[in-house]
Amino acid sequence: MYATDSVLRYHRMETRSWDLGIFEQAVRAYAHLRAPVVDLKGPGTNILGDHFSPVTALLAPAYRLFPTPVTLLVAQAALFALAALPVTRAATRLLGRASGLAIGVAYGLSWGIQQAVDFDFHEICFAVPLIAFSLEALLRRRWRAALLWAMPLVLVKEDLGVTLAAIALVVAWRARGEAPRVRRYALGVAALGILAALVTVTAVIPAFNGSGYAYWTKVEGGPSPFAGADTKIRTLAWLLLPTSGLLAVRSPLLLVGAPTLGWRFLSGEEHYWSTDWHYSAVLMPVVFLALADAVDISRRGRRPWLRAYAERLPGCAAAAALALTTAQPLSALTESDAYRKPERAVAAEKLLARIPDGATVESDVGPLSRLTGRCRVLWVGDSRGVTPDWIALGNNSGGDEGPLDYAHELHPEDRYRVTGEAGGYVLMERVR
Repeated sequence: MYATDSVLRYHRMETRSWDLGIFEQAVRAYAHLRAPVVDLKGPGTNILGDHFSPVTALLAPAYRLFPTPVTLLVAQAALFALAALPVTRAATRLLGRASGLAIGVAYGLSWGIQQAVDFDFHEICFAVPLIAFSLEALLRRRWRAALLWAMPLVLVKEDLGVTLAAIALVVAWRARGEAPRVRRYALGVAALGILAALVTVTAVIPAFNGSGYAYWTKVEGGPSPFAGADTKIRTLAWLLLPTSGLLAVRSPLLLVGAPTLGWRFLSGEEHYWSTDWHYSAVLMPVVFLALADAVDISRRGRRPWLRAYAERLPGCAAAAALALTTAQPLSALTESDAYRKPERAVAAEKLLARIPDGATVESDVGPLSRLTGRCRVLWVGDSRGVTPDWIALGNNSGGDEGPLDYAHELHPEDRYRVTGEAGGYVLMERVR
């Protein structure tokens, strides 16, 4: 289902952001044993100087065999789906087959995963199964395995070192009575996670970009942490109510999600606060395994009403996920138009096919995913002195200006001619 949704959206040319193009440029470079230069972030920009995500190099062999952005979309779908295995297995071991399968279904259809699937590709798809396998091992009291599964998170994204620290602290708490030695190891790993995050943002990323960590500006000097309180409260409600009926707060595993929510809510970027895009995907295995743990804790408690409530929650979570799916991205799979390539997409592809392989192209979001696998693609307005051979844009790019006026504004020393318009896009070629 994940792969079908992603690939069909690509098929219809409904790319939602430039991320798919960014990651294809990086993985394409890795596949050809080159530094991960991503020209979409600026000509010659090493992507490791933006976000530290060397884990994406693991996709290079598959991309070398199948050099298409579809490879990234299918890999992401597989990684998200893989996490269903430890989530279901851990819940089944704690609660029995029926409740375990219900929690597995609830994770699989969870809104956070569906939103991430619908947002093209992002590196956090690697973090989701790592967190799920780590927390499964933690619930089985396999402390060392829990730490080992979590440690690669520092190679997924710079902020996930703090998530590693949170997992290690939960391990230390759970192991405190039966394995004092493990507790010391866990505290050491927690310190390692914090240190890795600090070193990455203060030394490693600046070493690749020659300046500093650009995302500090999204926190420093931003609005009050209470800004957007209504949006943040809604996000918390979505995170805890349909997924666990608030019961997940009884499990210390829920603390693993605190670092992600912390940087999101402290940021001045409003789109970090909401339930949109991919930002909540890493929280989904956390909240559902916290639910399984909380149900296990509650049903052994002394309060009959809480035991009864806990016993019913796995089924309720699955029912809620199924019901909410009717308004989530996977609901598109029930529509016949989702399986048809619209004529505008066919026309746009024919138009973009005029661009020869290896050409330098300046583009906005729409054409990116059809070009990054075979051309050098620059982001419109950010060519930084590089003159593109072609400019491919949506018809409404540049506001009220005509396409040629906009091209002249971008490159006043060069002349371009319109070579075609189709599917909502205009293509211009430089006149030599």
